[in-house]
Amino acid sequence: MPSDQQSSHAVAIPPKRKLPMHWLGVLPFLIFVTLFLIMPTMRIVLGAFQTPDGGLTLDNIRGLFKPSIIAAYWISIKISLASALLGCAIGFAVSAAVVLGGLPRVIRGPLLTFSGVASNFAGVPLAFAFLATLGPVGLLTVFLRTQFGLDLRMLGFNLLSFWGLTLTYLFFQIPLMILIITPALDGLKREWKEAASILGATGLQYWRMVAFPILFPSLLGTLALLFANAFGAVATAIALTGSSLNIVPILLFAQIRGDVLGDPHLGYALAFGMIVITGIANAIYIWLRARSERWLK
Repeated sequence: MPSDQQSSHAVAIPPKRKLPMHWLGVLPFLIFVTLFLIMPTMRIVLGAFQTPDGGLTLDNIRGLFKPSIIAAYWISIKISLASALLGCAIGFAVSAAVVLGGLPRVIRGPLLTFSGVASNFAGVPLAFAFLATLGPVGLLTVFLRTQFGLDLRMLGFNLLSFWGLTLTYLFFQIPLMILIITPALDGLKREWKEAASILGATGLQYWRMVAFPILFPSLLGTLALLFANAFGAVATAIALTGSSLNIVPILLFAQIRGDVLGDPHLGYALAFGMIVITGIANAIYIWLRARSERWLK
């Protein structure tokens, strides 16, 4: 039997530390994000400040201030802003009609389901769909010309243009707006409207003084998100317009595709500029969304 002195010198064996099992559920997501988001982003950032032989330089960043590149960024910003503003306005109207306008509840389920699918419908399939519908020999274009004598080109519409690309972007911008703003509209408490009515406020005064101030951070945040969504859309722009419209995604594709005039490191700098712009827009969205959620709780 051990003595008290011996037992006092006994060293307690620390329990084995086990990795919480619930982390295994997010492990595939962390691996996916690391391989396909973080590592490519870091490669782009490093490539924007490197020479072809691996040295450090700022010449690639200085190249972004060429008039042609600044013009490409400006066109991309205008297209993104136009599609974001129109997407916010139309999506808000549709969502408000379903949530607050007294439309049958049966419409809400199919609308949100379609919005979830359409908000992710982009790239070559979307470009082909619009070319087949509104292109020079598209279904709707030919129908209007043969049946009503309306020539969309004579009226000034061209799918391979600023407004043509903006219209195409609306196909996924409007559904994304519906998905984001619907929960915010659901969060408007009925008691707020009843209290405003008891105090003598009209419907317009309620929206101007109560509802819109509460929804304003969500609206601005969603506008920033839609802007980032359109600004980063590469495949749709390339598949639809090719090289006919000088926007940043098309200019980026021309720099990295490996032809004689291509400059991959300038392409990295172009991508780095896009990351900065979309990152700022997403940061604004996250900040404003957090402010809005505090009101709607």
